[in-house]
This record gives sequence, C-alpha cells and structure tokens, in this order.
Amino acid sequence: MISLQGFLNDRPVQASAPCRIDAGGTWDIKAMALPLEGVEPVTVNMALNMRTLVTLFPYKDGWVKISSQGFSKGQAFPQDKMPFDSPFGLFFAAVSHFGCHGIHVHIQSESPVKSALGGSSTALIALLKALSTVQAGAKHLTPKEILYLAYQLEDAVGGGNCGIQDQAAAVYGGVHQWLWRYGEPKVLYRKVPLLDRKGQKALSQRILVAYSGKAHVSSRTNRNWIKGFLSGRTRTGWIEANEVVHRFARAIQGQQWEEAAWFVREEMAIRRKLTPEALTPVTAKLVSQAEQVGCGARFAGAGAGGSLWAIGELDRIERLKEVWEKALKPIKTARILPCALDAAGVVQGEGLYMEG
Repeated sequence: MISLQGFLNDRPVQASAPCRIDAGGTWDIKAMALPLEGVEPVTVNMALNMRTLVTLFPYKDGWVKISSQGFSKGQAFPQDKMPFDSPFGLFFAAVSHFGCHGIHVHIQSESPVKSALGGSSTALIALLKALSTVQAGAKHLTPKEILYLAYQLEDAVGGGNCGIQDQAAAVYGGVHQWLWRYGEPKVLYRKVPLLDRKGQKALSQRILVAYSGKAHVSSRTNRNWIKGFLSGRTRTGWIEANEVVHRFARAIQGQQWEEAAWFVREEMAIRRKLTPEALTPVTAKLVSQAEQVGCGARFAGAGAGGSLWAIGELDRIERLKEVWEKALKPIKTARILPCALDAAGVVQGEGLYMEG
C-alpha cells in the first residue's frame, strides 16, 4: 500500500465524467446478452453534461476517507479495514485495487443523487481516472482499460448481474450504440458512434430530462427483470424491445427525430408490460403526457423513480416542457434538469468545484 498524502499535499487531483440517458437498458447485463448473442443485444446511451467530479485530497497515513455530496456523513477506515459492502464500498474497493492510503476521495455531482442517470458508475469512472494518474510507478489507464476495470469492480462488489452501459457512457461521452458481445475473447462490446458534434447539438435541442423527485434503487428491479428473462417467461418481450432499440439507433443516426420518438414510444409500450414496476404514478403520468403531445418518453436506467427523458421535434419538446413543469411543480425536489449532450467522456481536470 502506497501513501498518497505527500503527493496530494502539493495539489489535489480531479477527474470528471458525464452521466447518461439510455434506451435498451438491461441488455448490457451478461446474463441476458450472452445466451442470446445471436439477436445482437443492444443499448443506446447519450452522455449528458451533468458531470460527476471526483477530487483526491490528502488524508492521514494508513487511512482512507470517502465523502459525497448528498450524503450527510462520509466514511473513514484504516487501510486494512475498508468495507466493500458499505454505501461507499465500491469506491473503497477501487482505492484498495490501486493499493493507496492517505487519501480522501470526495464526490460531487451535478445530477440528483439516485436519479437513475448512472451516478455511482459515473463516479467510479472518474475515480479510476484520478487514481490512475497518481499511482506511483503506474502508467495512465487507457479509456478501454478504465471501462474494463470499472465493470469488473462493480460486477464483483455487487455480486454479479452488473451492466456496463453506464460506465461506457461515462468513459466515452457522446451518443453511441453498444452491441454487447460477452462471448468473444477479449471483446465485451462493439461501439458505434451515432452522431458527430453537430448532430449532438441538434439532438440536445430535441430532448428533455426530468427528475421525478423520488430516488430509485436499481438492484432489486434488475434482479426481477433478469429472473423473468432466465425463466423464459418474459424473454420474447425482451427480444421485441431489443429490435425496437436497433431501429431507434438507426433513426438517431439518420437524425430522423420523429421516427426516433416513435420507437421510444414502442419500447415504452413493451416495457409497460415487461416491467410495470419501473413506472411510478408520477413517471407514468409524465410518459403519458409526452405521448399526448407527440413525443416519446421512457424512464432512465431501471426506473422505479429517478429520472425520465423524452425526445421529439422542437415544437413538441417545447410544449412538453411546459406540461412537465406544471406537473412537477407540486412535487418537492422534482424538476426539469437543464442539460445537453456531452461529447466528452472522462477527463482529468482541476478547479471545477471546491471541497464541500
């Protein structure tokens, strides 16, 4: 174990990564993607410029501290007693992997806590980027290496059935179609960029993201979905949803925004049958409102609270913004999230935030 206290005394180290919205989520989980590789399991994710920043500060030798905006208390433990099953267990595990101590990891995010926008995975990506720049004698990890390590850490600490699309969006940014190929040696995915910067700017004007005011917990929801898939009970529906997301990707690539909205509505119709627990009364109402004005909308991640997003032509998105603002106004903490697509993935950076 290497103390970073002295190194960080000279200058704290920072890295940041974007969160995401998605279509096709759950197909990036190996239990689903590997047995049915023949249907080309796919997700589409779009990185948002609500970024998560990780700052490494010096701390007392032999100890590691993790703290995060949105949590009232941090946790500090001796290097040999760091818990990997605590609320900050994933980040303790990452520090342990790099063999560090004398470090305070502070996490700050522009997205709401537990908002289903990939927050914990995004924070992990930023932490791995920061740690790889300060570990004595180590080369900086490549983006592909960061993604692979983040997935393996999260899957291991979480006990399996972890997806990888959240980490992928945080590493690479932009708008991508991901084809999941766990059965190919040394290849987990094929990454297909869908839009250049000009196209991303056009799409930014045609999406709307909202936080429902209710925090979500994805692990229980994902377990239920996978259980239904493995039993065969819901598998046909999942395959139908996967084909719709392929069509959605082609519509986005062709900048056919009305078609893209149509396919989001199609996926949502299938999801309503497959995963009714992913919709709360509030998010169900917001999805219906989006469809009534000619947009498509779906929950982010595993839903069950958290955020949702919509896509549509400019005039329809403007109308939907007014409708959603009115619907969310009575709900404490619920709100439209001002954001756009982010072409950049994880980056090392300084001076974005001060320590809280």
